[in-house]
Amino acid sequence: MKISVLQRARSGYVAKLPPVLRNGAHVRIEIGAPTSAIANSEKIAELFPNNFGKPEITFSSGKGQADKPINAGVILSGGQAPGGHNVIAGIFDGLKSIHADSRLFGFLGGPSGLIDNKYIEITSKIVDDYRNTGGFDMIASGRTKLEEKEQFDKAKSNCDTLGIKAIVVVGGDDSNTNACLLAEYYEATNAGIQVVGCPKTIDGDLKNEFIEASFGFDTACKVYSELIGNIQRDANSARKYWHFIKLMGRSASHITLECALQTHPNITLIGEEVLDRKQTLDEIVDEIVATIVERSNKGDDFGVVLVPEGLIEFIPEMKTLIAKLNDLLAKESNSFAGLKGRSEQLAFVNHHLGKDSSYVFSSLPVNIQSQLMLDRDPHGNVQVSLIDTEKLLAEMASLKLMELKNAGKYEGKFAAHSHFFGYEGRCAAPSNYDADYCYSLGYTAAAIMTNGQTGYMSSVRNTNKPADQWICGGIPITMMMNIERRHGKDKPVIQKALVKLDGEPFIELQRHQVQWASETSYIYPGPIQYFGPSEVCDQITKTLELEKKRQSQS
Repeated sequence: MKISVLQRARSGYVAKLPPVLRNGAHVRIEIGAPTSAIANSEKIAELFPNNFGKPEITFSSGKGQADKPINAGVILSGGQAPGGHNVIAGIFDGLKSIHADSRLFGFLGGPSGLIDNKYIEITSKIVDDYRNTGGFDMIASGRTKLEEKEQFDKAKSNCDTLGIKAIVVVGGDDSNTNACLLAEYYEATNAGIQVVGCPKTIDGDLKNEFIEASFGFDTACKVYSELIGNIQRDANSARKYWHFIKLMGRSASHITLECALQTHPNITLIGEEVLDRKQTLDEIVDEIVATIVERSNKGDDFGVVLVPEGLIEFIPEMKTLIAKLNDLLAKESNSFAGLKGRSEQLAFVNHHLGKDSSYVFSSLPVNIQSQLMLDRDPHGNVQVSLIDTEKLLAEMASLKLMELKNAGKYEGKFAAHSHFFGYEGRCAAPSNYDADYCYSLGYTAAAIMTNGQTGYMSSVRNTNKPADQWICGGIPITMMMNIERRHGKDKPVIQKALVKLDGEPFIELQRHQVQWASETSYIYPGPIQYFGPSEVCDQITKTLELEKKRQSQS
């Protein structure tokens, strides 16, 4: 296999571990206090009687329970995130530290591989080829949900054949919710299979007081921030374009916030703030236009706007419209499919929407109307990533500026470019932070298995400090759960962490928004650095830095 010069050099990087794991995964666990759930605790306790209330566990030096081989399986679930291969490397090395005859099986293509018995045995050669690399291509990922008894039974049969006694599910909130369901079923049926989760998502919305970051967020934000910085440098050089940049993050705006803190754009839209202020689409555009006019009056007909992928769903009127469209297209799918041409479809939708939603729908550009009617995802929801929100905002701003120019209230020039940064960040070679953090998460998962624990998520904390001060252990997945309405039914799910408007990262953005809007205060972070001084190579996200600063002051 041919590799790049950088990849060859990077393969020699030795990921850091906290001291308690440096002699192997034979660690002793320290039992904390019993836990509850983040919300709806009675219902969660009822649904997970075998796992609810388990204590937090941390590790201390000294041998744990296992000194015999452990066979384990690993699944990569959901979208890719930088560092996944180092999680697998950490699991592998941790298991081998317990016993040289321990074996790790990687199920191919995500959870479906576990059900369909598609796997490879992960060897030292395979692991060494993938250390410190991006992507999930070692075993690939998938989005099959593990929710049904039949799936659980098939998985158990396949595990029994391979002698697997533990499964690690590497995924986001939905994937780890499924891991908890699997753990509960296996405990209830005395299956003898442990289930451990690892927190993954570049969106940054799987975190709490015990899971301080989901892996991949650090790297992805650094990649996007480099690209934003490059565009800002170009904008400041050409001085004639406004750039509207959409960033990943459907359910939360963490990526947009972090990239703003790293690059200082002129305008940053945060979905959670839009919802809190109950802003309409027109009001958002009016604020963008006001900044464009102010900068133009100073001779600056250029700028940068950051837009979170899920913005459209945070706008109350748009959220209502999308909900009605989802219901309409689900109930009238056959009638809609029989319509000929876009004009018939638009007329059909307008006729069936209520007055207010019909007005909002009709006010949108035709291309956005069409995107809102595109095929739904497997859950029947609009595919937000396919909606060109950045183009919508640029087009609406252009129309309003034209009106102002005709009224003699604007004399500048406006030309817009739009961008969507998504896949560019999901499989990048992990930063030092993610390489270290992910390796420790995997090693911690092995230590949790060593001590016979199940229904836990691997936790590594204090990562704003050197690895010598990291704290690792396990957090019961049930303590992160609440009940949400999904497809007309109450479902237990891990609660997504949204941007906190009273949190230090957002407050830091607010401190500077007026200045950044008016002035050209751009920061150019440049590419991720893997070699060189620690202050360059081992930077943590601004989000983590500011959150930890708040905690230390409280």
